[in-house]
This record gives sequence, C-alpha cells and structure tokens, in this order.
Amino acid sequence: MEFYGEQPDVDLTYSDVFLVPRRSSVTSRLDVDLSPGDGTNATIPLVSANMNSVTGARLAATLARRGGLGVLPQDMPLQELDAAIRWVKAQPVPWDTPLVLPPEATVADASRLLPATDGHGIVVSAAAPAALKIDDVLGVVPARRLGTALPDARLGDLARGRAASIDADDVESARHAFDLIVGAGAETVCVLHHGFVVGTLSSRTALRSTLYRPAVDDDGRLIVAAAVGINGDVAAKAQALAAAGVDLLVVDTAHGHQEGMLRALRTVSELDLGIPIAAGNVVTAEGVHDLVAAGADILKVGVGPGAMCTTRMMTAVGRPQFSAVLETSEAARIMGAHVWADGGVRYPRDVALALAAGAASVMIGSWFAGTIEAPGELLADDDGKVYKESWGMASTKAVHERFGRLDPYELARKELFAEGISSSRIYLDPLRPGLEDLLDMITSGVRSSFTYAGASTIAEFHDRARVGLQSAAGYEEGKALPVSW
Repeated sequence: MEFYGEQPDVDLTYSDVFLVPRRSSVTSRLDVDLSPGDGTNATIPLVSANMNSVTGARLAATLARRGGLGVLPQDMPLQELDAAIRWVKAQPVPWDTPLVLPPEATVADASRLLPATDGHGIVVSAAAPAALKIDDVLGVVPARRLGTALPDARLGDLARGRAASIDADDVESARHAFDLIVGAGAETVCVLHHGFVVGTLSSRTALRSTLYRPAVDDDGRLIVAAAVGINGDVAAKAQALAAAGVDLLVVDTAHGHQEGMLRALRTVSELDLGIPIAAGNVVTAEGVHDLVAAGADILKVGVGPGAMCTTRMMTAVGRPQFSAVLETSEAARIMGAHVWADGGVRYPRDVALALAAGAASVMIGSWFAGTIEAPGELLADDDGKVYKESWGMASTKAVHERFGRLDPYELARKELFAEGISSSRIYLDPLRPGLEDLLDMITSGVRSSFTYAGASTIAEFHDRARVGLQSAAGYEEGKALPVSW
C-alpha cells in the first residue's frame, strides 16, 4: 500500500482515507479471488466476532457455507461449545440447514426465528430433524407467509400439499440445482438423499453457490473457530475444543499485550494441537512481536473501534483502526503471521480499506448481530420493526453471563468495573435481513474495490492499493443523498 501524497504524521481511521483508482486489467468482479491465505481455509476475508450476540452455531455454519469463519464466544459453557462445534460439523455444505418446526407451532413461534421475507422457508414436520423422511413432511411454509397469517395460526394448517423436493444425487452443479428449483415452481425445496431430508434450497441460495466457495476442513466439513479466555484452565479447554473438531482457537482478551496473554498463548502453543492460533487484541508492532513469539499465528487488531465498545471514552486507550492495522500487518508479515482487523467497519468500503492496510481478514460484530442467523430471538418494537438485542463483551450483561456463578459479593465487585453497552437494538435491514444478504453486499463492494486497484487477489490489492487522505466533508460527499432530497 502507498499513500497518495505525503504520509500523514497522525493516526487515521477508516473515514479519514479513501482508495484512489488505478489503471486496471481486471475486467470483472468475478475474476477476483478473496481468499485470505491465512491458514484458515476461508475463501472470503470475513470473520464473525466472538461476541455472545453475534456468533452462534447457526451463524457460524451459514458463514462457513459462504466461505467465511465464525468464532464461537468464550463465554459459552464448555458443553455448549462442544455441542455447537459438532453441530456445525454435521451441517450440509451444498444445501441450507433445514429449519424444522412441528405442526402445532404457531406463526408467532416461527416469527421469533424468521421474519416475513423471501428466500426462506419452514419445513413442517413432527419428526426429528436429524432423521427426517420426506413422507413425514407436511409441507414447506414460505417465510413471507408469516406476514399475512394470524399470529396464532398453526403451521400445520398453513402447510398444505406435499413439499417440493429434489434428489441430491440428481444435482450436477449449483447452476443445475437452480434450474431444478425453478422447474419445481417452489420458493424452497427439500433436498433428499435416499428419501431423507438432508437440506433445503431456494433459487437464491442455489445462485449463491455459483458465486461462493464454502470454507471446509480436510474432511470436507464446514469450518468453525472458538475462543478461550486467558484465565482458568486454558489448556484443558483448548484440548476439549480441539477434540470436538474446532479448526482454529482464538485466545482472546481486551488487552492482549499483557503477561496473562503471553502465558496463556505459550500454554496453548505448547499443546501442539495442530490448528492455528489467533490472539489479541493488540494495536502496535511491539504487541505483534511479543504475541507471535509466544505462539500466535494470527493477531486480532483493534482496541476501542467496536460499535458496542466504550473503552476509548472510559479510558482514553485505543488507536484509530486504519493506522493500527497498517502498522501491525507490516510487523506480522515480517514474522510470517497474519492480521485480522477487528472492529470499526460500518460499510463495505471499510472492509476494503482494512485489506488495503494489510489485514488478511476483517472481523465483524454488530453488523452481523442484526441478522436472522445471529443468536437470540427476533423481537418487534411498537412500530412492528424487527430487531435483535446486542451488547458489548465488557458490559454488565456480559459480566453476568461470564461470572454468573460467582457469589453475589464477587459478582457485584466485577459489575463495578463493567464497560460497554449492555443492551442495544440492532434492527434488521428489511432489504438485507439475512447474513448472506450482507455477505452479498460486502463482497460485491470489496470485489469492485479490487477491480479499481487492478488487483485480483488480496496480496495484489495490498501491493497496489493507493490511499489518500480526506476531510470530514470529503467523507460526507461520498455518501448517497437521502431519498427525500
């Protein structure tokens, strides 16, 4: 990366900079390879943050199916983490995971899982999802039907007629699957193998399969990561997660450049589990050097840029994210490591700028919290707008989840030092309510950034990216005008 003009003597964040177009021989966005090359097997440079309100098993599986990596949070009890990892590993790769509800479930029940939107469906059956025969399926209720039915209407009454289906053995390619679905005249079809339902598919998800490559392990299963803290029996937890099949461990704490982190990293590294280790968070070259020396393969970079984070206002500690990524990625490259830019992204442009600064991947938190697949139920405000709750990982709510088993006195002491937002409504975008809708928007924008720079890979993009400085007015100029203008 090079600066367009003189290199600044102040730290910069994403809104301070812009990408300058260059002569390019890349003629199509589809000619761009977004694989991060950081040893994770991901095929797009997007990682979901290990936040309780962001990454659960459902989101991790969906993200991996489109090439990204989900990091399950360290606050989940070990048994739940084990179950979540094994569940992700058991999910279909070419098909969507079926959402199965019993016939007595109501529209209100279903609406807590799905909004009334196109491209999704509910398989109605009283049988267990793990061994579901097509003969047990009463039908598939399109999610958009939830917007026109009464809340107390039973799904069994809405599911009329045999569910449309295709046989997995008949599918020659993703394009062929698309044609089969169109030919079936259904919004969502069941995918069968020897008469059992192994997945569902819509024309939109079949189309996405022609554009994305799933992120899979050596056995062809979806990849998933999990986080551990730096306290307690870190070795035992890391070994248990590895035994469950996790593909990457994240040793995580807010202030990663500390002795506790270095001890935990050495402990995990010396286990020689055969999987990459990410660690953080840091914002300096010095922090990168120390964590890599202790065993980290990937560094999480960012202190204070997250939407739920109040660290900078509470402590004055942190660093503008673009400059933090720029410095740490160069230090990591010299040591043979990689950087994940963690936090501060609000638009696809920010993802592109993080990659330009040298990040291999970009971690996304609150942006993904407002999706169908994120943990938690869908809620509606007084105006009927759908949202999910989100909270910071140092907030009072997170403290309760992490230390809820402590005696009241010790818990009260920890509450005194909580930081971050405990509850925030993250509204679902009506046009992009699902994780995959956001992935389409983000990767489309980033691919275009690459074509403007004349780069077909992340490495080329970092080499060719030319970045200029802009005023606040320049940043505002780049925004679209309001529709009411």
